[in-house]
Amino acid sequence: MRFRPCIDIHNGKVKQIIGGSLTDEFDRAEENYVSELDAKYYAKFYQKDHLKGGHIILLNHEDSSYYKETKRQAVQALNSYRGGLQIGGGIRADNACYYLEDGASHVIVTSYVFKNGRIDINNLERIKSAVGKEHLVIDLSCRQKNNEYYIVTDRWQKFTDVTVSEETLDFFKDYCDEFLIHAVDVEGQASGIEIKLAKMLGAWGKIPITYAGGIGSFHDLELLKSLGENKLDVTIGSALNLFGGNMEYRKVIEFMNQ
Repeated sequence: MRFRPCIDIHNGKVKQIIGGSLTDEFDRAEENYVSELDAKYYAKFYQKDHLKGGHIILLNHEDSSYYKETKRQAVQALNSYRGGLQIGGGIRADNACYYLEDGASHVIVTSYVFKNGRIDINNLERIKSAVGKEHLVIDLSCRQKNNEYYIVTDRWQKFTDVTVSEETLDFFKDYCDEFLIHAVDVEGQASGIEIKLAKMLGAWGKIPITYAGGIGSFHDLELLKSLGENKLDVTIGSALNLFGGNMEYRKVIEFMNQ
């Protein structure tokens, strides 16, 4: 298990939000923490501890009046820690290389590879061709419906018809280097992990997977490590003391190094 740091940017600010509350209408989200420090600060902070593979997520739609500032912050962070961070949010085949040139190790896609709730094979092939499998992360963030975990797109607002399953993971692994999976129903709530999801992802374990959502204590980390068979990497957001939470960043690093 490795710790993967995060830099979520919304309305031009580094924030931690409750994932399920995000909406493009009026650029709203229920906030847990709004930082006075910019994305570049956090990128340099993570770089000092040699933490790689974290992700920057742009949480504004391109039509938003805040998008330009959100993107500016993201690019500054990439420039300041070249090769150390991934980026997602509005990534397409026609703009992905721009972010790689600005320092991203990988680009992260969800919405671009789905259309009308189904997998868009053409776009999947386009993005793979544009950046190469080795620079692509597929975000399969999901929400529960009818006791299944359905992939959600468009900043987690739209359900697809595709569930997170072994078959889905087997299909997408041929197109990407790793997966990022937010358990959106518990994202930002520090209320505990999605046990069923963690068990399934750990049992699969064929390429790297970063799990995010619900981590609120070191007990949750122990549980994720056990259920995920020590195969899952982890992101901690709102619970981390860097973002106003109770989990000490240094102790998290120590836990990972045990």
